[in-house]
Amino acid sequence: MKRVTIAVSVGCPSGIGPEVAIHAAANAEAEARCVLVGDAETLRRVAQVKNIWPARLRLVHSAAEVEALGLREIGLWGPSTQLSSPARPGKPDREAGAAQLAWVNEALALVEEGTAAALVTGPVSKHAIATSGAPGAEGFLGHTEHLAARLGAREVVMAFRAANITTALVTTHLPLAAVPAAVTPEAVSTSTYWLVRLLQSLGLRTPSVAVAALNPHAGEGGMLGTEEETRIRPGIELARARLAAEGFCSTVVGPIGAETAFRKQAAGAFDGVVAMYHDQATIPCKLVGFGEAVNVTLGLPVIRTSVDHGTGYDIAGRGEADPRGMKSALALAVQLAKVEGREALTARVS
Repeated sequence: MKRVTIAVSVGCPSGIGPEVAIHAAANAEAEARCVLVGDAETLRRVAQVKNIWPARLRLVHSAAEVEALGLREIGLWGPSTQLSSPARPGKPDREAGAAQLAWVNEALALVEEGTAAALVTGPVSKHAIATSGAPGAEGFLGHTEHLAARLGAREVVMAFRAANITTALVTTHLPLAAVPAAVTPEAVSTSTYWLVRLLQSLGLRTPSVAVAALNPHAGEGGMLGTEEETRIRPGIELARARLAAEGFCSTVVGPIGAETAFRKQAAGAFDGVVAMYHDQATIPCKLVGFGEAVNVTLGLPVIRTSVDHGTGYDIAGRGEADPRGMKSALALAVQLAKVEGREALTARVS
């Protein structure tokens, strides 16, 4: 059995990230070799709460030590940033804010250098990071934007997979008032293209994708908005042309009213839906798969998945966090990393 090494940044140490990371790593499939990047003492304390045998946790400092991890062992990345004092559950301080960003960068480095095959990220606090004073932290909007900037990726798309819903977003963390201007034909095309690529990497040879409308009733012939005809439909045509030129077989239809597109996908009529804005995608995902949904960043030169929930400060430190989302993120990262010819999903950065 060929094992796949996954680097996991554990998220905010004052939240539930360390708990779901250690629990998911301890219960991961045998083919996953997990290396957790975070504060070692925090992870050891969490392991005790979760009744995980201490001998299963092993400090690792090199690629060779990672490769030597046993089937039941969990790697703790020794060189990662350590906290000077224990994190307080539910109350992140400036050090915690800086540390969680450092852990993302350190886990990413493990993937870039080839020690790990994929990156899985735990839940972070955008506010704690942005106000930490750490280099590169000011204005932090989320993993997607941070990884895109750090890796110099030209096309980055946020996607989600949950139960029978797979969706990609045209816009991400924007105020709703800014969304219409950001829904350009190029952005629609990019999200559609990468969603098809994701679905094919998951084994669908000719996926069917519906592109959702921005306005109610797909604009009602222009009475409720014109973006469907002036922005979304041209984007669909661009996507079809690009997919055909690169030899990817798919069926792309739309624009379709969002409620119809997601309802039909849930019923099996479509394999994926392209959503125009954040909540248009996340509401159906969380409705049908809350606790198990996975965030996937497409268009990066690395594979990255994540939990689709927050830091859970209200229950941090109690041992009550639901680890299903992290388990699903680990499983999807392994699945994508095993795809023959990993370039089928990841992008080259010029």
